[in-house]
Amino acid sequence: MTTERPLRADARRNRERVMVAARDAFSANGEKATLDDIARRAGVGPGTLYRHFPDRESLLEAVYRDEIGALCTRGEALASREDPSEALAEWLRMQFDYIKTRRGLGIAVKQMLGTDSATMIDCKTMMRVAIGDLLRRAQESGAIRKEVEPDDVLRLVHGVVMATEHAPESADRLLGFVLDGLRPPR
Repeated sequence: MTTERPLRADARRNRERVMVAARDAFSANGEKATLDDIARRAGVGPGTLYRHFPDRESLLEAVYRDEIGALCTRGEALASREDPSEALAEWLRMQFDYIKTRRGLGIAVKQMLGTDSATMIDCKTMMRVAIGDLLRRAQESGAIRKEVEPDDVLRLVHGVVMATEHAPESADRLLGFVLDGLRPPR
């Protein structure tokens, strides 16, 4: 049995700089982001990048998992809020902002890793759990229809992102319509 040694402080900083640079490069350029550009943005040499990530796919997987993990962690924190309906609404806005600002990253993940890759499946599961917890609390409080499922909500938010790509000023209004539609009829 082997155990990984913890990274030295400088190696940990370099890895984090590569991750930030990769997130920005993939978000801006999608699958066209190059490892040389990422290393340059991070202020490290190509050897340092390859020491942490042997190929583009492993770097992309790490960035995507990190981003989705952070979004889900924010959802967990929101779950402790007093008003479950507001917690759900805030997380949907965060998800919307994430999708909108990381569109290139999502495109790169789908094109480079595929929609049925282990990374994509794991991240979808994490998202379903995060939205599921928030949704269940809101449903138990009576604020959201009982028949609404996590995938319904995720698809609706993706739809709003696509619908507002060329009309970003209508995003809040459309998200409001989605939230209104999730509430039980009066």
